[in-house]
Amino acid sequence: MANLMRLNRRFLFSVIMLCLVISFGFLGPVILGRDKPLATVGGLYDHPSEKAWLGTDNFGRDVFTQLMHGIRTSLIIGAIAGAEAILIGLVIGTLAGYIGGIVEEVLMATTNVVITIPSIVILILLSIAISTRSIVAMGLIIGLTSWPWTARAVRAQTSSLRTREHVDIARLSGAATFGLIIWEILPYMLSYVVMAFVLQLNTGILQEATLSMLGLGPSDTISLGQMLHWALLWESVRTGAWWGFVPPALFLTLIAFSLLLLQSSVDELLNPRLRKA
Repeated sequence: MANLMRLNRRFLFSVIMLCLVISFGFLGPVILGRDKPLATVGGLYDHPSEKAWLGTDNFGRDVFTQLMHGIRTSLIIGAIAGAEAILIGLVIGTLAGYIGGIVEEVLMATTNVVITIPSIVILILLSIAISTRSIVAMGLIIGLTSWPWTARAVRAQTSSLRTREHVDIARLSGAATFGLIIWEILPYMLSYVVMAFVLQLNTGILQEATLSMLGLGPSDTISLGQMLHWALLWESVRTGAWWGFVPPALFLTLIAFSLLLLQSSVDELLNPRLRKA
């Protein structure tokens, strides 16, 4: 009971932290009336002031406003990437695990091939190939390279679940393969799907930041990675303009830490083998 209470505190702490970050990114611009993150309000790296609470960046844009919009952009891209990776991983993993045979061999061979290719190389090539990098396009590109590990884990769980008695009973009663997977297999993997989505969301946010720091981020908007890209390009570290790189780096760390804490606490709550005596 004491361990569960401790885990619940970790869970609540991570959820509260995430809610505060999400509220800051989505409600902050509306409440504070700051809907133009690319508007010029000052000069090159102006110090924090009443007009610009966190100073200005290399283009004279308000860092505080950019921070709110950057968090929102990074979260949306991460959510799109995570949802796509989970969907592809579930489809491939459940089909391979339930059907087995040649279908499993082909799907897992394809998965293994994708795993061996460095995802950052694919991301860079795809980002260069498209003319307009919108938020949705960036999320879809990142999700396209993030599904293999989910597919392998889902395949292993499906292979175990398909031998359960309730699946055999449903199969003998005439249920179709699609219906068996939907109603008899997937409900038992919901907890894993939730944990996997949290991890994929975190991966998507960090991969977007990596691409943006290479100058391949979304067009016509701002993200946390793009803020770091411009801060490095215009040497805010050397010039002492800490407000150019500390806020986006701090929030990227905060988001990643809270998501990993959420995933680990949920995993320990749902998996009795991980609970300490």
